[in-house]
Parts: sequence; C-alpha cells; structure tokens
Amino acid sequence: MRILVMGAGGVGGYFGALYARTEHEVTFVARGAHLAALRANGLTIESGVTPLHLASVRATDDPASTGAVDVVMFCTKLWDVESAGRQIAPVVAKGGIVIPFQNGVDSHSILQRLLGPERVAGGVAQIAATIKAPGVIAHTGTMARLQVGAFTPALADQVRAFAAAGKAAGVNIEAVDDIEKALWQKFAMLAALSGTTCLARQPVGTVRADPELRATFTAAVREAAAVAQAKGIALGADFVERQLGFLDGLPAEMRSSMLNDLTAGNRLEAPWLSGAVARMARELNLAAPVSTTIYAAMKPYLNGATAR
Repeated sequence: MRILVMGAGGVGGYFGALYARTEHEVTFVARGAHLAALRANGLTIESGVTPLHLASVRATDDPASTGAVDVVMFCTKLWDVESAGRQIAPVVAKGGIVIPFQNGVDSHSILQRLLGPERVAGGVAQIAATIKAPGVIAHTGTMARLQVGAFTPALADQVRAFAAAGKAAGVNIEAVDDIEKALWQKFAMLAALSGTTCLARQPVGTVRADPELRATFTAAVREAAAVAQAKGIALGADFVERQLGFLDGLPAEMRSSMLNDLTAGNRLEAPWLSGAVARMARELNLAAPVSTTIYAAMKPYLNGATAR
C-alpha cells in the first residue's frame, strides 16, 4: 500500500512509522529542521511500548512529488486544512482516499468540499505524542489507537483495507460503522481536556486531582455532549461518567497537544475545540458558559506571539 503522511508530527510520525516498518511504501511530509532530520537520520519513536528507529524514511515537503497514493493520512494542524488539502489533490485524483486524523469535527467536511465526498473518509487518533526533537517523536503512556470509517458505502472497502494493513503492521486500529459518532466522542473529551489543561497550564494529573478543575472539565464535557445531542448524535447517557473514567486512567504527566503549543508559544487549535463548542452552542441556542470562558481565556494566545 502506498501511503502519504501529511504532517509528520506526533500522530502522523508515530502511526506512519508503524506502517513504514513493514512492506508499505510510506512518505512523510514535513518541513524545516524536522524534514532535514528525517532525511539525514531517519525517524525515531521514543515509547515505552513501541520504541522504534527507522534508519531511512521517505520524506518530502512537496506532496505532489510522490505521485498517486492509496491513502493519505492527513495529520496537519487544523489551520492548515485548506492549504494542505489543495496540496494533496493530485495524489488522490486517481482513486486514493484521504483519512484525516485531526482534532475537532470540521476537517472531513472541508476536505470533502475541496476533494469531493468520494475521496474522504473519517479517522480518529487517540495518542499522547509530540515532536521531541527534529526526527524524534516522543510517545507518553500506552494509549495509541486509531479508528477509521467511511461516510459513504463506496469507500468502505478502501477503509477496511487500510485498517487490515494497519493491524498487520501492529497498529491498534479499528474500522467502525459510525465514524461520525466516534469523531464526536473524541471531540467532546478533547475540547474539555485541552481547554482545562491550558487554562490551568498543568498536566492531566493536576486537572483531575483538583476538585474545581475536575468540575470545570466535567462541565465542558457536558456542554460538548449537549451540542452533539442537539445535532442528532447520541453519545450515551453515561458518556460524561465514561470520560471521567478515561481521564482517571491517563498518565498523570500527560499534557494535551494544545498545552504543549501554548507553553512553546505556538499557534493554538482552540478555535476548533472549545471555541467550536461555544460557536455551535450559540447556533443551537444552547448555553455553554464553561467552553465560552475557556475559549475567551485562550484568545490572546491564539497566534502564539504572547504565549508564555
């Protein structure tokens, strides 16, 4: 299988490396020092469960140079969806599919508009991983899971083939029937987790141990779940309780990717997370005071320049 990893950060770098260690032809799209390191030294995964070093990998800053591919693992930051989507159009024009593994619930709709609904499936990535240094991905904890699904039956076989290839490569991947529900399950959890960890500038352990921060997280999950319900996506009566259990099972030292960006002074995905919950709640005439407050507190840092 020919795979293009569009965005070789924590998600793309980690899972792309697992596919690349087998017979699949995987090309990583990166830039700057990260690209230079991939070309010179290969890709290293630092992980307590899947440590890996690929001495040689295919890496480029020009997706079109790879030619046609079977699957694009689309792992860019959310603000790059439009521009990156246009870049990959030539590589899927002959029948390939794009599977976005990003935060939020907007990427697949944007890509469907750019590339056509017949080219875009859905994906969910659950992992705590980041670029530790150029060419090095650091994985925290043991969670490393992908879910994939087709929005249209016409793509079901291609999605299942990608999942089967992943399983054979040692990836914890599942093909699901209701990918939209899976996207919203992650979104409701992540919007709350990224928001509360950034608000407190603290990792997961602090958020879940402090009663007020835990209550803030819980309220943010409830707000996102209410938005999902209003959109006809039932997450289950015990959804909030399940997310609290999930929170309690995460490594105490885990930091959300947005907290890493905030402390590094990088641009933030908040408009597509807590900001998206607040926006959709307004459109549905729902109250979302916690998500709205979290987003308001992040707004001075959205472009990264004033982050400390």
